[in-house]
Amino acid sequence: MNFEFSEEQLMLREQARGFLSQHCPPTKVRAVLDGEQDHDADLWQRVAEMGWTATAIPENYGGLGLGYYELAVIAEELGRAVAPIPFSSSVYLATEALLAFGSEAQKERWLPQLASGECIATLAHAEGPGQTTAASLATTLSDGVLSGTKKPVADGQCAQLAIVSANAGGDRVQLCLVELDQDSVSRTPMKTLDFSRGHAAIEFNEAPAEALGDAVSWPAFEALLDRAAVLMAWEQLGLADKALEQACDYAKQRYAFGRPIGSFQAIKHKLAGMYVKNAIARSNAYHGAWALASNSDSLTLAAATARVASIQASLNAAQENIQTHGGMGFTWEFDCQFYYRRAKLLSLALGSERYWQDRLVTALEQQSASAA
Repeated sequence: MNFEFSEEQLMLREQARGFLSQHCPPTKVRAVLDGEQDHDADLWQRVAEMGWTATAIPENYGGLGLGYYELAVIAEELGRAVAPIPFSSSVYLATEALLAFGSEAQKERWLPQLASGECIATLAHAEGPGQTTAASLATTLSDGVLSGTKKPVADGQCAQLAIVSANAGGDRVQLCLVELDQDSVSRTPMKTLDFSRGHAAIEFNEAPAEALGDAVSWPAFEALLDRAAVLMAWEQLGLADKALEQACDYAKQRYAFGRPIGSFQAIKHKLAGMYVKNAIARSNAYHGAWALASNSDSLTLAAATARVASIQASLNAAQENIQTHGGMGFTWEFDCQFYYRRAKLLSLALGSERYWQDRLVTALEQQSASAA
């Protein structure tokens, strides 16, 4: 089976890379890290004007109606550029939640705003350290009002809309639509390692909320995370490839003892190891994109495999890139930190590597049982 992208999709990749090289150079990322803003609003507007936020939204809701292969291509390039924008929260999670669980009226109201980039949205699910489950959810929805605290919430500072998970009893989750700019919602900024992607603790004090469809089972909610995990894996892959590219370029230019450091065996092995991990992650990401685009029954297995491989590749590439640069790689003036910060952040988004490893094992056990 061939999972490769089509000629048109590869052309989209080149166009996206060219666009981001012009509008999201390292100076843009550094400006957000050095400044007080939690994202680059100008870049977000430009990305929305390019139609990227509308990529997988059906045309009847104001989207482009392209698909998930195209969205994976864009995710990869955003990862390469370490783009400081709330793309994953608004597109991978909030948009997908609306498409999966929203009523027709909710879709007609919110999807056009998400497609145009007019509205930034996020998924508020975590409630502190550790893995949040249906049984551990403390947030509640009662008579149209929501109470509870979510933290950390990715892009919670800049989002206007949150899709919030609430306890619905047993293994069920009730997703709720909450507009965040109201008195009954308070937001407190949270510092993370990568502060080019803002996070917040959000407290809902009997905030008016609208149920997003009916309560869903925990497996149905996890299926939403599976979909986002595939796209997140592509973003991590783009980051890993760029970190490898940066390390290779430096190894060719940096001389020691009259020779490029890339000619030394220790550096060669380091770069080769990065390449192998990235190649493994890419093969699994291709499979994940196929499973997502085709809505395959093997999506959980493909998503978990892609996620684990991309976490490992991105963390390894970001760390080895710093090591290849030596002492200068640890300085604020060098760009290596961008990839390390983002790799660390994304390794915990949607659940830790341990969570996805457990999900992978469960999927393999289910596959074996059904084949028996």
